[in-house]
Amino acid sequence: MIVVPLGVASATPTAVRHLPSVALWREGSVFLFDCGENAQMRMLQAGIKRSKIEAIFISHFDVDHFSGLLGLLATLQLQRRDKPLTIVGPKGIKEYVEWNLKFSEIDPVYEINFHEIEEDIEVDRVFDADEYYVEARPLKHTKFCVGFRFQEKDRPGKVDAEKAEKMGISKDEQYKALKDGEDVTLDDGTVVKSHDIVGHPRPGDSFAYVTDTEYTPNAVKLAMNTNILYHEATFGKDLNDKASETGHSSTADAARVATEAQTKLLVIGHFSARYTNAHDLLQEARDGFYPAWLANELRPIFTDPTHERGIITPKVELNELNKKSGGSGGSKNYKGRKSSKGGGKKNFRSRKGGSSSRSKSSSRGNRSSSSNRSGSGSNYKRKTYGSSTYSANIKDKKDDSDSNSRRKITPRSSYDDFDRF
Repeated sequence: MIVVPLGVASATPTAVRHLPSVALWREGSVFLFDCGENAQMRMLQAGIKRSKIEAIFISHFDVDHFSGLLGLLATLQLQRRDKPLTIVGPKGIKEYVEWNLKFSEIDPVYEINFHEIEEDIEVDRVFDADEYYVEARPLKHTKFCVGFRFQEKDRPGKVDAEKAEKMGISKDEQYKALKDGEDVTLDDGTVVKSHDIVGHPRPGDSFAYVTDTEYTPNAVKLAMNTNILYHEATFGKDLNDKASETGHSSTADAARVATEAQTKLLVIGHFSARYTNAHDLLQEARDGFYPAWLANELRPIFTDPTHERGIITPKVELNELNKKSGGSGGSKNYKGRKSSKGGGKKNFRSRKGGSSSRSKSSSRGNRSSSSNRSGSGSNYKRKTYGSSTYSANIKDKKDDSDSNSRRKITPRSSYDDFDRF
């Protein structure tokens, strides 16, 4: 089971964050939890085939959580999809999809099966297959919202082949019956008990998707003993009141759910646009629960890294937060300059603030002067907030446990009305 965050923003996209969507890959099948704007593009970039989608689960009708659904359905139509698709969501999802398809004059060549969730449910098994199921529980938001749990059914225990052979088991159908928990009667009348041959059942892997909610016991029930809990952390601990007012969770809420549910791994996402450095939120979550990870868009999260690593490979480069982007001074452009015409001479950048830079041509002089501001002898290092590189001169935390080095959270810009989200 592989979980791939496609969008980790809350309410509004930013330059580096997309609207909410998480893909789950299992044995070649894909399950989409929420489908924000641009979700299908992010699937392509993540290396996930849209044709492999088995079901789409919509948590609620805030636009940021389903704004990419119609575009994805139209793409599947153009691809001439020939297998059924299941769409799960609160009551009204069927009317919404069918009206928009009719308005767009799209008559799907594939079958769409809807499962609508009523508001008065306690728990609803919304998808059921031979080897796994998905259940939904209501959460606590400003409108009806559900969380989901993807649960693999318990797998049969391992067969003791040597012992089975000694007891006279030789046929494939006999082994199958024993693994299914059935006793087998041999030709001579001997009864071979299943529990004598087959070990204890092995619990299946599980994943919980909990977003757009205040703390609620239902979130704990969904996340109980999961391998991976994806939980929103829209706000930091200092904005607990804001979280309650808008029906969202803080980092402390996410850590509380993870602790009470005893999940194996907490992954936080759904960040407010006011946070330029999500690692500050991660530190807060880790103060209450460990291990906790950040949901990094397109970066796979594995339940079995030994066997799953390499199955899904992003098609775009994933820049680390403390690396420089490939801008005008990046290594790619520098290589390009080396290969340009000029007799093969190496072009070295002049030292910042050095006397030699002032004697160069005016074009170089302009570049060097921009690196030394206000006539001071100190080098000016530009801070780039809100980009995938985070900053060219601020290093990532040396140690997440070092609270003294924690940098204060800074608003992305002064002109956005953050009270809206």
